[in-house]
Parts: sequence; C-alpha cells; structure tokens
Amino acid sequence: LFIDEGFGSLDEQALDEVLDVLDSLRERDRTVGIVSHVADLRQRVPVRLEIVKDRAGSTVRHHRHGGLL
Repeated sequence: LFIDEGFGSLDEQALDEVLDVLDSLRERDRTVGIVSHVADLRQRVPVRLEIVKDRAGSTVRHHRHGGLL
C-alpha cells in the first residue's frame, strides 16, 4: 500500500490516528509506503527512504529510527 501526501492538511490528533492505523497494518506484516514532504513524519516513521535529487541524478538514503543506514 502506498499513500501519496495528504498528511500536511491533518491536525496533530488526526495525524496521530492515521499513524496508529499504519502502525497496526505494519504489525500485521503489511507494507505501507508514504510519500510525504511533512517534516514531522521523519521523526514518527521508524523506517524511511529519502530521495535526494541533484544534477547527476537521484540518490536513495535508507533511514531507520532517525539514523541513516
């Protein structure tokens, strides 16, 4: 499942509820991908991919629990 944006329009309570649902899906061995520019999600999503674009192309960085892998 991939979710593309929409998080920026949520208030903090609604965002908490959405992330709780996504966590419950992950706990049941479901894969959930989120495409977002919301900075707060960086701290709240335990594993993430960051795409960095430059003149030579794009680079993918893998982060886990706030640290770069």
